[in-house]
Amino acid sequence: MCAATAGYRGKSVVVVDMGKKPGRKILISGGGRCNFTNENASPENYLCQNPHFVKSALSRYTARDFIELVERHAMPFHHKTLGQLFCDNGAQDIVDVLMTECEWAGVEVALRSEVLSVAKQESGYLIKTTDESYECESLVVASGGLTMPKLGATPIGYKIAEQFDLDVLPTMAALVPFTLHDHDKQRFDGLSGISLPTVVTAEDGTQFRENILFTHRGLSGPAILQISSFWRAGQAVTIDLLPDSPIDGLVKEWRETSPQKSLKNLLATIMPKRLVESMVSNKEISDKAINQISNDEVTYLGQYLHQWQIKPNGTEGYRTAEVTLGGVNTDELSSKTFESKKVPGLFFIGEVIDVTGWLGGYNFQFAWSSGVACGQAC
Repeated sequence: MCAATAGYRGKSVVVVDMGKKPGRKILISGGGRCNFTNENASPENYLCQNPHFVKSALSRYTARDFIELVERHAMPFHHKTLGQLFCDNGAQDIVDVLMTECEWAGVEVALRSEVLSVAKQESGYLIKTTDESYECESLVVASGGLTMPKLGATPIGYKIAEQFDLDVLPTMAALVPFTLHDHDKQRFDGLSGISLPTVVTAEDGTQFRENILFTHRGLSGPAILQISSFWRAGQAVTIDLLPDSPIDGLVKEWRETSPQKSLKNLLATIMPKRLVESMVSNKEISDKAINQISNDEVTYLGQYLHQWQIKPNGTEGYRTAEVTLGGVNTDELSSKTFESKKVPGLFFIGEVIDVTGWLGGYNFQFAWSSGVACGQAC
């Protein structure tokens, strides 16, 4: 996006990419369908030490602007829940749109080209790669974070920032599944593949209402990925397993309609059966007939099902994380152009900086918005 925007301004632009093909992270996103933006994207959907930093770029190049771009290329797409937009055919369509824009803008793309060194010159920069040297007036670092190292993720962007004395905030994996302690793994043995709608709450009060998914290693699903950005080691998360059905009301109703039936069987009509059976076998809930359950037990049941607490052991890390939290401190950059305040002609955009979007197309939208803002200035 940055390269094409600069190219359309008549700039001579080279994209240096160590990958064998462009846009590898795009290609695997959204299960290969690429959730390329979110119609609801706003500054509130981003984590950044300076919450105002994203406002300028997001307001100047919106989700609607990117939708108009893919429509101009006649790329078929569809809407999903919560404002998410996905490719009909596959993520390759987004890469094709971007590469076509670069071609039309006269941009050169150098693949399989690893950057070996970056040096400041009297006017501009000297970049040495494995097979070429480039001199440029403006250097844009759009190297992403540390996520998915198998795709070639490296810390080069942070190293360049540090080389020029820019502050880099600590990084960690975000939008990532949780791993569990051994005792919880044993509790949940056999539940892999179970998914259910929940409300998940972090210790700071942040909430997400989406599905969780039990896995062989721990907990995943959209709600868990979302909350992982707000979770820190040693903290617990609280999960409402029945967000739409207060259990006290249900028990009251069941006492009238099905007093002889067991709690286990009735819960299994509104929750995954294997999960209910696991709770009973682990003696977390009792298996009595509804008419034998006391009011104190109903109170306990409400706390257990609506405030189910779990303390993760950790996360699956950068290997499976979708984004990297932290990065180049936005206080070092202009929010309008993404140029370093200290070093003229040096720009940082996208995931390499301390801006992390929610799950659901928000990180792609920031990539497009920051790319255009920088491409108009570099």
